[in-house]
Amino acid sequence: MLELFDIHKSFHDGENELEVLRGVNLSLPAGDSIALVGVSGSGKSTLLQIAAGLESPDRGDVRFLGDSLQDMDERALARLRRSQLGFVFQGFNLLPGLNVRDNVLFQRRLNRMQGASDWVDELVDGLRLAALWQRPVEVLSGGQQQRVAIARALAHRPQLVFADEPTGNLHDTLSRQVMGLLIRLVEEAQSALLLVTHNQEMARFAHRRVRLSKGLVHAVPDELPEDRSRT
Repeated sequence: MLELFDIHKSFHDGENELEVLRGVNLSLPAGDSIALVGVSGSGKSTLLQIAAGLESPDRGDVRFLGDSLQDMDERALARLRRSQLGFVFQGFNLLPGLNVRDNVLFQRRLNRMQGASDWVDELVDGLRLAALWQRPVEVLSGGQQQRVAIARALAHRPQLVFADEPTGNLHDTLSRQVMGLLIRLVEEAQSALLLVTHNQEMARFAHRRVRLSKGLVHAVPDELPEDRSRT
């Protein structure tokens, strides 16, 4: 579904050049989920932005369902992001002036989908949004806003979900429930998930974990059974 080939990205700071990505290759098939881990500043969010077509690589190619994002103009990219991708970012990016209901259903309406559905009901229940449904998003706490952002990202059942620290403002129990919803979407809809997180417990929900280090990705080996027994 998603393929990254030889992705390079550098940033300039005055006369200095910082090479963040040095030839990243990554494949994310339908029905799969990958947790991208690594130290702060290693380029995890940059790689996610490139994979989502929100930023261009200096060199390399990103393909979604066989089509190169580098060959798409901005209109085609916008159409792709609207209809087939879902985004959960740390900044929430909720729409001020609208209540929770209108924020959650915004992407569905853009895609001319009905507002009411069993899937929306399940999201509202799983993310505990029913009591907040008519509230303006401006009055919500950070954790509440994050739950709304997650519901909006999933409401139109996208084929590919990008999530950057999606549970960062949630308590442990709700974090596990949210990750369960994300993973179940992947499994039920045969979509895919690329997750950026520093939380090792959340990373373990994904089918695979890879570490970004020195500009390259490396597979994180599965824990031994005795290690799992101690967690």
